[in-house]
Amino acid sequence: MQWRRIKAEILAYGGARPVGVPDRLKDRSTAGPGARGPGSFFFATDAGRVRVAVNDDSQLSLSVADDGSAVITGPDLRVEGWLEEPVLHCPRQAYITLSEGCIFGCRYCAVPNGPCRYKTPDDVEALVLPVLDRIDAISITSGVLDSVEADETRALAVVSRVMRFGIPVGVSIYPTLETPGRLHDLGVSEVKFNVETATADLFAEMCPGLDYDLVWKVLAASVRLFGKNRVYSNVIMGLGETDEEMVACIRRLTGMGVIPVIRPLTPSGGVAHFPRPDADRLLRTAEVLKEALATAGLDPAQALTMCSACTGCDLVPGVDL
Repeated sequence: MQWRRIKAEILAYGGARPVGVPDRLKDRSTAGPGARGPGSFFFATDAGRVRVAVNDDSQLSLSVADDGSAVITGPDLRVEGWLEEPVLHCPRQAYITLSEGCIFGCRYCAVPNGPCRYKTPDDVEALVLPVLDRIDAISITSGVLDSVEADETRALAVVSRVMRFGIPVGVSIYPTLETPGRLHDLGVSEVKFNVETATADLFAEMCPGLDYDLVWKVLAASVRLFGKNRVYSNVIMGLGETDEEMVACIRRLTGMGVIPVIRPLTPSGGVAHFPRPDADRLLRTAEVLKEALATAGLDPAQALTMCSACTGCDLVPGVDL
């Protein structure tokens, strides 16, 4: 079985039951897929990496042998590999969430239900310093603690502090129109501003109070500033969009120079009852994405930071297929 099919199947199952897996290898996310969940592991083979959420109801199991090797087994699936130890959220990166709460109520997100804390520049520096020899990049993301403008100001202060480490920095926050220019002036390598849904109607339904058109404007400005292969945008698959709507969104993003990160839905929050996209749909969409990226001359394998550098949660053209 090809790696692309194996990874799509694992993502579609939504995790595995861990058997004898050391807790030190577990990541517990405060943002993104699995936020406030039971944690996840990063399973790797020579072909690629996949993030495997802890899911005690899954038909898959994940076990580790005494020699450190790992195996995922399930219906018609058996794959051998090993587990990578996450540094801060994922392997080889300090991927740090600044605000662990959010004033917005996106239906698919578990973060707004959590405590509202914010990491200061001192807090972030204290996290990064002990792991500098184990990371290739620093990635910063955040919820919105009180206002978009205030959170941008706090994020800029953190970015200013971590730039001194001399490694690539990526940033993904909810933006203002001025955010791309301010991050570019600080020397940020890459940015990710998320359109989240394939259509404006779905965005209005899923993200009340946020501005879909603003994100598109910010993405266009970011491409002009940061250039080729340095601007990204998450699009969640499985919120009710059709295949045709997803394809149109992919082509719109790549046509303007943005690399889409097609994120299969992790059912939670107000969409906990939604089904996960199946493996066939993940693969079909990944092939469309691969073609659209090639047409636009874009390559997510060139990513220095954030999700496309990790590759754990998505099928990434140029890496997985």
